[in-house]
Amino acid sequence: MKSEAQLRSVPSRLPHRLARLALVTLTLAASLEVVRAAEPHDYFHYLGEMNKASTVVVIENKIVPADLGRKIVAAVDQVIKDGDKPGAARPADYLDYEPLILKLAGPDGSRMHSGRSRQDILSTTRRLMQRERVLSLLDAMNQSRGAFLQLAGENLDTIVPAYTNGVQAQPTTYAHYLLAFNAVFERDTERLHQAYARLNLSPLGAAALGTSSFPVDRKRLADLLGFDGPVENSYDAAQLGALDTGMELTGISANAAQTIGLLVEDMHIQYHQPYPWIMIREGRLTGTSSIMPQKRNPYVLNRLRLLSSGVLGGAVTYQFESHNVSPGMPDYKRDQVERTLDMTTESFVMLTDMLGNLIIDKDRALQEVDADYSTSTELADILQRDADVPFRVGHHFASELVSYGRANKVKPADIPYEQVKRIYAEALKASGMQHAEFPLSLAQYQKGLSAKNMLDSSLGLGGPQHGEVERMLKGGRERLERDQAWLSQQRGKLASASAKLDKTFYSLGR
Repeated sequence: MKSEAQLRSVPSRLPHRLARLALVTLTLAASLEVVRAAEPHDYFHYLGEMNKASTVVVIENKIVPADLGRKIVAAVDQVIKDGDKPGAARPADYLDYEPLILKLAGPDGSRMHSGRSRQDILSTTRRLMQRERVLSLLDAMNQSRGAFLQLAGENLDTIVPAYTNGVQAQPTTYAHYLLAFNAVFERDTERLHQAYARLNLSPLGAAALGTSSFPVDRKRLADLLGFDGPVENSYDAAQLGALDTGMELTGISANAAQTIGLLVEDMHIQYHQPYPWIMIREGRLTGTSSIMPQKRNPYVLNRLRLLSSGVLGGAVTYQFESHNVSPGMPDYKRDQVERTLDMTTESFVMLTDMLGNLIIDKDRALQEVDADYSTSTELADILQRDADVPFRVGHHFASELVSYGRANKVKPADIPYEQVKRIYAEALKASGMQHAEFPLSLAQYQKGLSAKNMLDSSLGLGGPQHGEVERMLKGGRERLERDQAWLSQQRGKLASASAKLDKTFYSLGR
């Protein structure tokens, strides 16, 4: 993870507010004791990798003779080693990097740059840095999806209220609810897989935009750097593709952040109540007040909201930075995409941590359901299904029943049976139907209003009934397993390509 000192150097390249957001993100992650994967590689590292690949190609394609090639190999290797020393300068601009090679290899060292430009180097750097971050993001998303599935498996029959228009609508199970969010993140994972296939193509060798008269093998360059191939059109490779992939990646990030925000807001509403049915375990994810001793503030929700807003802001910032910029300009090739991907990754790391620290009060959740009238829909359904009462008539009866209960502060199942029959008769009369006895016994009426009965009666695909939720949970686990295998495969391919590059590069220096 970046040190605060490292992040404080950001304002020289970024607007102050964005740098401050990066600092806030760092602080939040540190306060949660979040452990991230290895620090993403920097410009200097990837310039070294591209220089190794280009050196291999200019030697193999006989752009430079073997003896000069050995000299260039030694110089490129030494510059990398020098830059890896503690406190050493690690230039990010090729014009600052090349003099280090020339100092060791002389003017002929510049032949390694044959058929390249800072334009295709910058475009390639963007893809290399974004590729690494996309895989880190997918790893974090997979961890979150695993946490959703774990929590869903523990709450298959936990009945909770669900809301529409901000009002309790119908009961569902917490597992059904969690699997809905998991489904969105599955789609975001799929989007990232598809985006990765478009991202993992190499611009290197496109030069400024029209290649060059040197026989640079762009397919070989792509292979050495772990890409699946080159971006075919050299103008696209050097000048357009960075914008295209950046818009796609920040858009997917914003979509994921929006969904995290929905979850956070839903949870935060629970904290308005004296006795929420969903709580965050007291400790490092919560906090107290400096004046109010009763407070147990859900700080992790505030932090997740801030991070999600930062991701959305990062995506919009990239759109504005890239808008009305003519091809050939560096504006949209800056590191806003990488920062947005980093914030999205941090969001999922934090989300996973939170999901593992939830306390679900099942009894309290059921009390919340029973205190309202969210099973009224099922009462109307039962009347149609079992007594051939048109749905709209049953709907009107149930609505009048709710009005009576609320006016008299009576729970649905506790409304006197004689009042139920009276309200039913009035509903029939209002609909122009002949008077008939209420077709349900007291026991049938009360059962029809129970949340468990309503959930057990669900028949539709993807509903909250136990069997459907178990089926969806199983499918979610299988898809997660496949996605984890995909991620391992991609990382394995990159590790193999890196090893192959080093083996080939250093063999040419002997």
